[in-house]
Amino acid sequence: MVLYTVYCLVGFALLYFGAEWLVKGSSSLARSLGVTPIVIGLTVVAFGTSAPELVVSLISSIKGKSMIAVGNVIGSNICNIALVLGLSALFQPIKSDPTVVRRDIPIMLGISVYLLILTFNSTLGRIEGATLFIGIILYTVMNYALAKKETAGAAEIESELEEIGFVASRPRQLLLIGGGIAGVVGGAQVVVNNAVIIMTILGVSEKFIGLTIVAFGTSLPELATSVVAAMRGEMDISIGNLVGSNVFNIMSVLGVASLVRPIPIPGGFIESGLWIDYLVMMFTSFLPWLMMRKDFTVKRSDGVILLLCYGGYLAYLIIKA
Repeated sequence: MVLYTVYCLVGFALLYFGAEWLVKGSSSLARSLGVTPIVIGLTVVAFGTSAPELVVSLISSIKGKSMIAVGNVIGSNICNIALVLGLSALFQPIKSDPTVVRRDIPIMLGISVYLLILTFNSTLGRIEGATLFIGIILYTVMNYALAKKETAGAAEIESELEEIGFVASRPRQLLLIGGGIAGVVGGAQVVVNNAVIIMTILGVSEKFIGLTIVAFGTSLPELATSVVAAMRGEMDISIGNLVGSNVFNIMSVLGVASLVRPIPIPGGFIESGLWIDYLVMMFTSFLPWLMMRKDFTVKRSDGVILLLCYGGYLAYLIIKA
């Protein structure tokens, strides 16, 4: 068991350094491209940290384990906002770009409702999956185009390039981003796999492991990246990573998974109780907008509220199990 504990510590080290590299490379790339860091957070960082959800849902879909494919995305989206944003806000109040509140969070809420409509008939088919996948392409193009228009003048960008920690070399920026994504995704896998082994040795039930360690594990990359971004003062990357990851999880992860194989919901959408999890996902997605609508900031007190919401949802899952 000592060896598995050492592996866990190695995994956490990979998470930390991977997040550092990812934030540094991404913020440098954003500034050198002349776009705001928020667009990199919403796209490159968000897509990279959502890789575990994509792998889990894709494999689950191929194997016919549809509830894992859908439940992974819903649970991860709840975790990203209620747990990850909550913890990030505790470390440092999250000040966001106004466009996140006015545009990106409403988009996140809108596609959550769209997913609810698509799966109300207890099936997510290939046509529905195609609309989701096309949607993520349009969302990415829209963010880049709008960010180019919203970028500040050249003088401001030039002053930003002089910040301590800026990496001027494009190959090095891409190397930091690629290495960072590999670090956070690989670190998450190492932590989850060895934590499951430790819990099994200690006699903890598989059901509890699935509801806690595994569900939390696919959100570890977002957690590491967002907390490190908040600590480094890269608030736009922190909040952009979470909102972008949730959009990516629904539109790309479920889109690709249902294109590979239609995803049925065993027992029916209502009968399975999945609608309750959908409502929790939409409620937690709405909370950041409610908290940031006036001053565009998630305060430490808001972080406590989000964490309490996650604790309540986790308690519900355990009781229900």
